[in-house]
Amino acid sequence: MKYSVCTLEKAPGVPFKFDGRILFVSDRYELIHLTLQPGEGMEPHVQPMDVVFFVLEGSGLLTIGQAALEISTTATVHVKADVSRAWKNNGDRPLKILVNKLM
Repeated sequence: MKYSVCTLEKAPGVPFKFDGRILFVSDRYELIHLTLQPGEGMEPHVQPMDVVFFVLEGSGLLTIGQAALEISTTATVHVKADVSRAWKNNGDRPLKILVNKLM
Protein backbone atom coordinates (compact mmCIF):
# COMPACT_ATOMS: atom_id res chain seq x y z
CA MET A 1 0.00 0.00 0.00
CA LYS A 2 1.27 3.49 -0.82
CA TYR A 3 -0.28 5.22 2.19
CA SER A 4 -1.63 4.67 5.68
CA VAL A 5 -4.22 6.50 7.75
CA CYS A 6 -4.39 6.55 11.54
CA THR A 7 -6.91 8.48 13.59
CA LEU A 8 -6.21 9.60 17.14
CA GLU A 9 -9.18 7.59 18.41
CA LYS A 10 -7.90 4.32 16.91
CA ALA A 11 -4.17 4.84 17.52
CA PRO A 12 -2.58 2.38 19.98
CA GLY A 13 -1.61 3.69 23.39
CA VAL A 14 1.91 4.14 24.65
CA PRO A 15 3.24 1.66 27.23
CA PHE A 16 3.39 4.15 30.11
CA LYS A 17 0.87 5.87 32.41
CA PHE A 18 0.12 9.00 30.35
CA ASP A 19 -2.45 9.46 27.58
CA GLY A 20 -0.17 8.96 24.61
CA ARG A 21 -1.24 7.66 21.22
CA ILE A 22 1.18 6.24 18.67
CA LEU A 23 0.19 7.77 15.34
CA PHE A 24 3.07 6.49 13.21
CA VAL A 25 6.15 4.28 13.58
CA SER A 26 8.94 3.39 11.18
CA ASP A 27 12.61 2.52 11.55
CA ARG A 28 13.48 6.25 11.18
CA TYR A 29 10.58 8.15 12.76
CA GLU A 30 7.90 7.91 15.43
CA LEU A 31 4.98 10.29 15.95
CA ILE A 32 3.12 10.36 19.26
CA HIS A 33 0.20 12.51 20.42
CA LEU A 34 0.65 13.14 24.15
CA THR A 35 -1.93 14.68 26.49
CA LEU A 36 -1.02 15.74 30.02
CA GLN A 37 -3.87 16.79 32.28
CA PRO A 38 -3.41 19.74 34.69
CA GLY A 39 -0.90 18.76 37.36
CA GLU A 40 0.42 15.73 35.44
CA GLY A 41 4.11 15.47 34.79
CA MET A 42 6.82 12.98 34.01
CA GLU A 43 10.14 12.24 35.60
CA PRO A 44 13.25 13.43 33.77
CA HIS A 45 14.35 10.83 31.24
CA VAL A 46 16.82 10.42 28.39
CA GLN A 47 16.06 9.22 24.87
CA PRO A 48 18.67 7.80 22.47
CA MET A 49 17.28 9.90 19.62
CA ASP A 50 16.57 13.54 18.80
CA VAL A 51 13.02 14.61 19.66
CA VAL A 52 11.03 17.55 18.31
CA PHE A 53 8.05 18.65 20.41
CA PHE A 54 5.21 20.71 18.94
CA VAL A 55 2.64 22.07 21.40
CA LEU A 56 -0.86 21.83 19.94
CA GLU A 57 -2.80 23.15 22.95
CA GLY A 58 -2.10 24.50 26.40
CA SER A 59 1.20 25.28 28.05
CA GLY A 60 3.63 23.54 30.32
CA LEU A 61 7.07 23.44 31.83
CA LEU A 62 9.69 21.58 29.79
CA THR A 63 12.88 20.82 31.66
CA ILE A 64 15.87 20.15 29.41
CA GLY A 65 18.99 19.29 31.36
CA GLN A 66 19.12 22.03 34.00
CA ALA A 67 17.03 24.56 32.03
CA ALA A 68 13.30 24.96 32.76
CA LEU A 69 11.31 26.54 29.94
CA GLU A 70 7.67 27.64 29.85
CA ILE A 71 6.40 26.37 26.49
CA SER A 72 2.97 27.21 25.02
CA THR A 73 0.77 26.63 21.98
CA THR A 74 2.46 26.58 18.56
CA ALA A 75 5.98 26.36 20.00
CA THR A 76 8.43 23.82 18.59
CA VAL A 77 11.35 22.57 20.68
CA HIS A 78 14.19 20.34 19.44
CA VAL A 79 16.00 18.27 22.08
CA LYS A 80 19.13 16.37 21.10
CA ALA A 81 19.64 12.68 21.81
CA ASP A 82 20.93 11.67 25.25
CA VAL A 83 19.80 14.94 26.90
CA SER A 84 17.47 14.71 29.91
CA ARG A 85 13.95 16.08 29.40
CA ALA A 86 10.64 16.15 31.28
CA TRP A 87 7.23 17.79 30.80
CA LYS A 88 4.92 19.13 33.52
CA ASN A 89 1.47 20.56 32.87
CA ASN A 90 1.37 23.51 35.26
CA GLY A 91 -1.66 25.03 33.55
CA ASP A 92 -5.39 24.67 34.14
CA ARG A 93 -6.30 22.86 30.92
CA PRO A 94 -4.93 19.83 29.04
CA LEU A 95 -1.50 20.12 27.46
CA LYS A 96 -1.42 18.42 24.04
CA ILE A 97 1.91 17.76 22.38
CA LEU A 98 3.06 16.10 19.17
CA VAL A 99 6.23 14.17 19.97
CA ASN A 100 8.36 13.58 16.88
CA LYS A 101 11.14 11.04 17.49
CA LEU A 102 13.91 11.09 14.87
CA MET A 103 15.63 7.72 14.93
